[in-house]
Amino acid sequence: MSQTDYSRTQVLIVGSGPAGLAAAIKLKAIKPETQVCVIEKAHDSGNHNLSGAVLEAKALHKLLDASVNNWQEGDEAKEVLAKKVDKDDVMFFAGDKFSFNIFPVIKIAKKFGLGFGQMMHHGDYIVSVSQLTRWLGRLAKEMGVEVLCGFSAAEILWDKEKNLAIGVKLVDQGLDKEGHPQPNYVAGEDILADAVIIAEGCDGLLAEQFVERAGLKRKYTQLYSLGVKELIKVSEKQYEKFTGGRVVHAMGYPIWTPLRGPAMFGGGIIYPVDKEHIAVGIIVGLDFKYCDFNPQDALTRFKGHKFVKQFIEGGTVVEAGAKMIPEGGWNAVPRDPKTGSIGKSNVMLVGDSAGFVNMLKIKGLHNAIESGICAAQAVSVNLSDPTLCAARYTECLDMSDVAAEMKSAAKFRQTVAKLGATIGFPLSVFSKFMPDFDIERDTQTMKSQKYRLKPDVNFDKDTFTAVAATEHREEQPSHLIIYNRNTCSVKCTPVFGRPCITFCPAGVYETIGGQVKAANSSNCLHCKTCQRKCPFDNISWTVPEGGGGPRYKRM
Repeated sequence: MSQTDYSRTQVLIVGSGPAGLAAAIKLKAIKPETQVCVIEKAHDSGNHNLSGAVLEAKALHKLLDASVNNWQEGDEAKEVLAKKVDKDDVMFFAGDKFSFNIFPVIKIAKKFGLGFGQMMHHGDYIVSVSQLTRWLGRLAKEMGVEVLCGFSAAEILWDKEKNLAIGVKLVDQGLDKEGHPQPNYVAGEDILADAVIIAEGCDGLLAEQFVERAGLKRKYTQLYSLGVKELIKVSEKQYEKFTGGRVVHAMGYPIWTPLRGPAMFGGGIIYPVDKEHIAVGIIVGLDFKYCDFNPQDALTRFKGHKFVKQFIEGGTVVEAGAKMIPEGGWNAVPRDPKTGSIGKSNVMLVGDSAGFVNMLKIKGLHNAIESGICAAQAVSVNLSDPTLCAARYTECLDMSDVAAEMKSAAKFRQTVAKLGATIGFPLSVFSKFMPDFDIERDTQTMKSQKYRLKPDVNFDKDTFTAVAATEHREEQPSHLIIYNRNTCSVKCTPVFGRPCITFCPAGVYETIGGQVKAANSSNCLHCKTCQRKCPFDNISWTVPEGGGGPRYKRM
């Protein structure tokens, strides 16, 4: 493929996150002559990437040690990987003032081979996934990979007769709000490819479309959580008090109070990013039942806890964002029901697109990278017959660390979802001995019950969205579709009170003229929470024009 002809390539990778770029880098290292094109809907690599982010070193070294000479000597590598975990705390918050460290319990669990022992992070890299992705993108380009940002894929081109993908179709650009062509209209181009690697991240449009068209099935329903994160500039004294190599994971208040109050899956995170900047976030399972629950309000309470407050009080939020996480585990990975392949024919699902997040570790980055390596290895030996790629990829994964650790946590999240946080958390130690639970989808779990805890001041979503630097071309059609407005007014509002207005982290939804509308779609952070938590499954997220969305720098 030439520098200007992007309509045909041997290998097309959709998404320039860690999984997609790992696949590109590894494939170029194995077969430098291979034409590899990566398309990314964000304005630049890393703009749509947000995570915890604690990265196990093994996967990154496995990728780069054999692919890039002296990769650790570069200034960018030293900056991205400047910090390692040397103090690992797991806190339990009892109310808004009391806390105690349960890390000794985690160490005991690890000693006896219990699941919670996987929560140890000592020696891992503390990274900004946005910076990590930008750096990997630059390495990929230097190896000859075409990384094309601002290209949104709208459709996978699936040949039913041949039972394979022939490429993807890009989004039409230059339409007005009603979908009519403007003078700058450009029809979405087809990009044809011999093999396709889908690396869009959590709940990607193309991935879910492919799952349906190729007839893939999940043994368990996929579950999701929403992560809301802020980067806070603090004083030098506060930063030094926290210390540079420390990572804190917290359970309990404000989303789980065992004896009385909320009972939701999730927890908080605190870790250093760079000089005088601390990242604070909260993760909440989308199977929450409270119709008026706002994860950002929970973040406000988390930040107000005595333990957290000492490190960030008086600080300034300089960047923020939100993103969903796939939590269903190994049995929620979509597979070909006939062959068991994670993908089909010449199409492979990697990283969060497949669902390779281990919620016992609260990590997925290392699995994303390793799954990208496996996809590259599968393609490298099957370019003459790409229809064998998915099968070979699955074989590689089944022999990898990805499969081993995902299997160890296969029923963890389902156990908590079925039995509730108070009972499910302790019993999840024995989750591998539990039966297969029939779990409701996140859209089905909402009740009319109200969240007991309320912050003193409502969360400022406008400021949050502003520091996420999200933007879309205002004149384009809304990429958020409400299927039936009568469902909103007749079924949802009387029972649940328009929950999408509350839980959307970007304030996209408003009531106008008595109807719920996606009035602020240009604020969208692409987290896709709305289509996975609307209690009537009445909202769909479709991909906007390329280049839109958040522009994360250090998230």
